[in-house]
Amino acid sequence: MTAPPPSHPPPHRAAVLAGVGGCLPPTAVTNDELAERLDSSDAWIRSRTGIRQRYFAPAGTATSDLAVGAGAEALKSSGHPDADAVLLATTTPDRPCPATAPVVAARLGLTGAAAFDVSAVCTGFVYALASAAGLIAAGAADRVLVIGAETFSTLLDPDDRSTAVIFGDGAGAVLLRAGEAAEPGALGPFDLGSDGGREDLITVPAGGSRQRLSGVAPTAREQYFAMDGKEVFRHAVRRMSASARAVLDRAGLLPADVDHLVGHQANLRITNHVADEVGIPRQRCFSNIAEVGNTAAASIPLALDQAHADGVLTAGGRVLLTAFGGGLTWGSTVLTWPRLDRA
Repeated sequence: MTAPPPSHPPPHRAAVLAGVGGCLPPTAVTNDELAERLDSSDAWIRSRTGIRQRYFAPAGTATSDLAVGAGAEALKSSGHPDADAVLLATTTPDRPCPATAPVVAARLGLTGAAAFDVSAVCTGFVYALASAAGLIAAGAADRVLVIGAETFSTLLDPDDRSTAVIFGDGAGAVLLRAGEAAEPGALGPFDLGSDGGREDLITVPAGGSRQRLSGVAPTAREQYFAMDGKEVFRHAVRRMSASARAVLDRAGLLPADVDHLVGHQANLRITNHVADEVGIPRQRCFSNIAEVGNTAAASIPLALDQAHADGVLTAGGRVLLTAFGGGLTWGSTVLTWPRLDRA
């Protein structure tokens, strides 16, 4: 009896970007509007952050509302209204329990799809991309909707000018489909990391089990977002630069091969310092922080959506993504931009 020929394993499944979308609240808030109550000025805010306006969600709008808007645009951009899984990166879920992703999935007509939240603050979207890529590689999903959405204004002390002028609300999304590693749009490799020893640098002290089980009622300030700006700046530049270099090394690429650096939109000076450290000309960095502020986990997908809509990202361009956030967390990946329809 002749033995059957050996079977050939299927090619490695890769996550391929197939659609993008974004959603912002309807009204922008300018620096001048905030400066009136914060003993600040438009010039001071711009010189330190690069921000001239941001968007705050109005009363009655939740993170899920923005996530649904961005997710719908990404599905439309992909040309298919379906997904097997929905991953939502957010620091501001609608409720502590349950997760917000299943609500978003249901409202998008994706009831039955796997859905869960990813919490890594401003690195959340890159962590969610890596998680989605793993689902696709494992064969657990063929199409994954990855959303970054925040109503960060709900965490801000309105009288703290060190944070109130920086952050904004919004959502961005991408649709990933199963494909091959060699085709345009394929994500990877990834570099991810964390350092929980510096959890104090970016935090909301109250609201979790540690505070609730302490038996001590939180102060008003402890219920708001807080960060050590100088230390965050230093760690952000160092971690994002190292992560970006690591992912380029794994991909066999040089900084000169990168057409566009799309980093977490934390602060324009941070973006410029990261570009300098990695060796990428600043003019290759895409930034929309002036228009939308720091939207935390939503910042990279919002930037991708705008850069695509503006014609900055075109088919064949090599794009490097890198982020840093609370935890501390950081992460990077790289892809060749695919040909996409505009929703």
